[in-house]
Amino acid sequence: MSVRQSIFIVFAAVCISGDVAAQDSVALFDYFTYKGCDGYYNSNPLPDESAFYNPILPGWYSDPSICTNGKGDYFLVTSTFVYFPGVPIFHSRDLVNWKLIGHVLSRPSQLVNMQGQGVSGGIFAPAISYNPANGTYYMITTNVGWGTFFVKTEDPFGSWSDPIRLPEVKGIDPSFFFDDDGHAYIINNDDAPDYKPEYSGHRTIRIREFDTAADKTIGEERILVNKGVVPADNPIWIEGPHMYKIRGSYFLMSAEGGTGGRHSEVVFKSDSPFGEFVPWEHNPILTQRTLSRRDNPVTCAGHADLVQTLEGDWWAVFLGCRPLNNDFENLGRETFLMPVKWSDDGFPYMTQGDDLVPLVLSREGVTRGDNVTFGNFDWTDEFDNPALGAEWLTLRSPATGLYSLADYAGQLALYPSDVSTTEELTPAFIGRRLQHHVFECSTRMHFNPQFKGESAGLLLFKDETHQYFMALELSAGGDKEITLRRIGDDGESVLAVHVAPESAGDVYMKITSSGLAFAFSYSSDGDNWTLLKDDVDARYLSTALAGGFTGTLVGMYAKK
Repeated sequence: MSVRQSIFIVFAAVCISGDVAAQDSVALFDYFTYKGCDGYYNSNPLPDESAFYNPILPGWYSDPSICTNGKGDYFLVTSTFVYFPGVPIFHSRDLVNWKLIGHVLSRPSQLVNMQGQGVSGGIFAPAISYNPANGTYYMITTNVGWGTFFVKTEDPFGSWSDPIRLPEVKGIDPSFFFDDDGHAYIINNDDAPDYKPEYSGHRTIRIREFDTAADKTIGEERILVNKGVVPADNPIWIEGPHMYKIRGSYFLMSAEGGTGGRHSEVVFKSDSPFGEFVPWEHNPILTQRTLSRRDNPVTCAGHADLVQTLEGDWWAVFLGCRPLNNDFENLGRETFLMPVKWSDDGFPYMTQGDDLVPLVLSREGVTRGDNVTFGNFDWTDEFDNPALGAEWLTLRSPATGLYSLADYAGQLALYPSDVSTTEELTPAFIGRRLQHHVFECSTRMHFNPQFKGESAGLLLFKDETHQYFMALELSAGGDKEITLRRIGDDGESVLAVHVAPESAGDVYMKITSSGLAFAFSYSSDGDNWTLLKDDVDARYLSTALAGGFTGTLVGMYAKK
């Protein structure tokens, strides 16, 4: 915790103790609503009760990994980078109806050294596995500011262990493989042999044996794949490896080509977990990189993981993007689901040639429930629970002392902090993922800033240098204003400013998106809205412009 944060927590305690002017500086939010309105879902209703939409987890749920306990339970995790809590875990009994049951990394002791890491640092590509030999679930990942570690549990609905570090496992994207003979292994991406790359993006896939009784690796590390499927072509970024034993053969599946438009998934086969692994002659087994511009495109498909159902069929989860106009998106890399096919020579694949990743699928025998994770939906939080809902995220830590759900009954209290969202620290910001191109979100805020520089409102946050902030604040002359600021690497620029209505101590705020542009509005009664600014460029928050590995969040923010 920084010195400034420590000082602020003391100040916040004084605020709560009864100083009237200080209490006015607290930003109170009565509720937050989010409504997805994507036209694709409206124009393409699901045909029957077994049908579902891709992506199954819309919005920024990247690098999915899946496992089953062989008893009909499926668990899925995704990356969170520097957000807290870390690694959401979803549960399903049928692969179609998913429920967010919590986070694997839910305690500060599990997310070490996050302060000072940028938004695209932190937790990379978690992999979840179940070991039937000891009835234990494992989640292994890399905190790029700390190293490789794993946590484990016998109850994935409960809490997970503190991190067990594996400093000898370098690189990124580790995963466990538990063989049916009782042996266990860790497979991971690492640098070139002898750490002497021949070109940018030259990587390897490596393996170590793992002792489940001692929770440590044993034996020497070995290289399974150098460069990729066709080494002579200098393939880039072989990564995200997973190993499976199917019908007596060992399959090594990895992403290749980087996480952008050239992304793909490839597969190798061997008679031993130590190789030699031979690539399938029809690789890649999943990609959309050869397809031209098209309606409702899915791009960047790759980083897959396989699971076998109780019925014996195989499915794959993987990441992909849905750019607007084949250009940009603010949703980040999302989680998709597809059935796996098998070639005549015994290799798994999802796409070949010009096959499209489908946006509507069915799973025979499955009934879609009422509270699915996909499609258009409405979501409201009235802040009447003692803890934040699982959809909410903070940056790098739990933001202790910067918000409360207990100090003001039925309201979220944010205490303005002098830590900004442009810093690699923990600001007074609570956000949730954007999950639709077209959406509307709103809140009602009570806030009476006392000093110049105090501000609170709604924030659209991509990273430290790509944000839009609609806020209530004081002008240089002491008048209340409602402003819209674009926050970038060159500082802040004011896009709009209105003198606040007399009732601005209680103000409604709303953001609407057409996908290509945002509109920001405010109201004193929640019915009659005043437009602050429309036609605000949505591409500014996109990965296409900003880069990085995450999508955009929207939520409440207070600063001073």
